[in-house]
Amino acid sequence: MSKLVAPHGGKGLTCCLLEGKELDAEKKKAEGLKKVTISPREEGDLIMMGIGGFSPLTGFMSKADWKGVCENFLLEDGTFWPIPVTLSADTSDTDGISIDEEIALVSGSGEIMATMKVTEKYAMSDEDKKYECEKCYMGEGTATAEDFWKISTDDHPGVQMVMGQKDVNLAGQVKVLSEGEYPTKYKGIYLKPSESRKIFEERGWAKVAALQLRNPMHRSHEYLAKIAAEVCDGVFIHSLVGNLKPGDIPAEVRVKCIDVLVEKYFVKANILQGGYPLDMRYAGPREGLLHATFRQNYGVSHMIIGRDHAGVGDFYGMFEAQTIFD
Repeated sequence: MSKLVAPHGGKGLTCCLLEGKELDAEKKKAEGLKKVTISPREEGDLIMMGIGGFSPLTGFMSKADWKGVCENFLLEDGTFWPIPVTLSADTSDTDGISIDEEIALVSGSGEIMATMKVTEKYAMSDEDKKYECEKCYMGEGTATAEDFWKISTDDHPGVQMVMGQKDVNLAGQVKVLSEGEYPTKYKGIYLKPSESRKIFEERGWAKVAALQLRNPMHRSHEYLAKIAAEVCDGVFIHSLVGNLKPGDIPAEVRVKCIDVLVEKYFVKANILQGGYPLDMRYAGPREGLLHATFRQNYGVSHMIIGRDHAGVGDFYGMFEAQTIFD
């Protein structure tokens, strides 16, 4: 019996990534399906569903799920989830797609990443997108919605991402066919939840803290990690290796910096470095909740939340990502 925290949602790790003969057969079938190109953010979300990182999610959200998450942090079935995980497409592409039809999801580079059985198509007007932005991206740094919109369309990459989505969302369960470049480009760093759990169990860890990083560790990060290592069995330094905003430090550089710290400044037996394939949303407090939620799937029981966690500019209060947990 594992001593690690259970995966989120009560269903164990829900992994949508196919393997073996099943993978080969689905790849062959996907070649003949209608194809929808997905964004880098959607690709990262898809891979997380593939490896069980987004358990219990097994597909892109319905309108009821999207609305419930925006409004109450809840999926339609009552499961906690703090950020919408949706797939958008052009009206011209979706007009020819029927409900219950299977489609292929294709990356920007042309790789078929998954198949999806479409269970719902729902329009996303500009008002719908603004609703999502105000619910998920507006923090204490802007007093009113009017203040928020004066600056967010130019200065908030998460808002730009949402407002740049296409006109229709497609919902449905996915079968994931690829993890993209992550297993090769970040070999030894990119870990599936099943892999991090296995390492934690081999080390005898039960109480595990995660440190979220999107930039190299500074002294405060080091201090927080060392405190966590004193009160937990170990610390998982877990870096985002997906896309960032211009000016953030590339993942390859961050990995090398953390390697030096692990080698020279930490007790190695208490530290594990890993990476995960999401793009940053810069949703501040909501993203802090997302980071804590999906890390339960990796076997993590405790989350280090620093000042302005997942923030950008002055959109959020310095400790808003901590108080939202209350």
